[in-house]
Amino acid sequence: MPMRLADYAQGRDNNFNLIRIAAAYAVLVSHSFPLAHGSSAVEPFTQMLGMSLGTMAVDVFFFTSGFLITASLMHRQNVKQFIWARILRIYPALVVVVLLSVFCMGVYFTTQPLTAYLSDAKIYIYVLRSSTLITGVSQHLPGVFEHNPFDCTVNGSLWTLPYELKMYITLTCAWLLVRFVPNGRGRVFKVVLVLSAVIAGLLLILVHLHVVNTGGKSLRLFYMFFTGASFYMLREKVVLSRPVFAFFLLLLLGSSLHKEIFYISYVLVIGYCILFCAYVPSGVIRNYNKLGDYSYGLYVYAFPVQQSIAALVPGIAPLGMLVLSSATTLIFAVLSWSLVEKHALALKEFQPRALHFPVLLFSSRGKS
Repeated sequence: MPMRLADYAQGRDNNFNLIRIAAAYAVLVSHSFPLAHGSSAVEPFTQMLGMSLGTMAVDVFFFTSGFLITASLMHRQNVKQFIWARILRIYPALVVVVLLSVFCMGVYFTTQPLTAYLSDAKIYIYVLRSSTLITGVSQHLPGVFEHNPFDCTVNGSLWTLPYELKMYITLTCAWLLVRFVPNGRGRVFKVVLVLSAVIAGLLLILVHLHVVNTGGKSLRLFYMFFTGASFYMLREKVVLSRPVFAFFLLLLLGSSLHKEIFYISYVLVIGYCILFCAYVPSGVIRNYNKLGDYSYGLYVYAFPVQQSIAALVPGIAPLGMLVLSSATTLIFAVLSWSLVEKHALALKEFQPRALHFPVLLFSSRGKS
């Protein structure tokens, strides 16, 4: 008998870690083509479906993030704890990769004299912007990767992180605002999230059909995140069914012959497919959870590793890039998890005094 999503979403025994590592590797695979050849147009999925494999992988990240982050917020019912947990998940590993990119990789690959490189204000702007995410990220370090096929870009994957941060802030603000509702706060929060996802989805399809011209990339990420959030809020209503999953897969396969139809089908069913894969398959596949969560490290290190390979092995083919970067990036990801991320996450129960500012006092009001 098919079970509801709420029956599954009660613990940590799921396949989200495996899905995220697969998505991170999908980004690496997708980037192997433009970083070897210099153009994203050569990526096979872009040619076949009108969407790159990396684009779809980022959508997976944002959908799963929306689902799990909303679950975390609803479970904690405490905005201070929620914000601190998000800081610990994003920033420690990010700061390390930014510093390594500037003061190790950048020092090695720059074509400028060392003193000129280290005295250039651009590297410190890169550190400040890319490690805080408040004003976006920088992509250029002086003299670094200037002769690569995909030139002058240090870590192109980081562009998604400011968007991720904005989603967290938007979700948190929505939660704080519904604290003013005297009754039925949980229901109001649910309605806000679901309406946001539905409106974003409609706009996304209209943009793709060239009916309206707005939003673009940010709209797609907003839709994916808040669709994930909506699925969590509607978990009591969602049934995870093998026949439905099979039908959606056939729909995606059949619509892949037409890019416009595929995109609409994809937007409508990708979330359900992700959740089915996250909860229904079990058995030996769950053994992956005994390992660490290497997906974030893999994601943030892959691009600079691949750019380094492109600089060291001129003319490398996409397959060679894929093979060399897969193993090398995994080493960095394992080290990032073991030496940085795991220890940072262990500090979740510690709350710095800086988080005790007035607006967060709303989090102590009655639960929904």
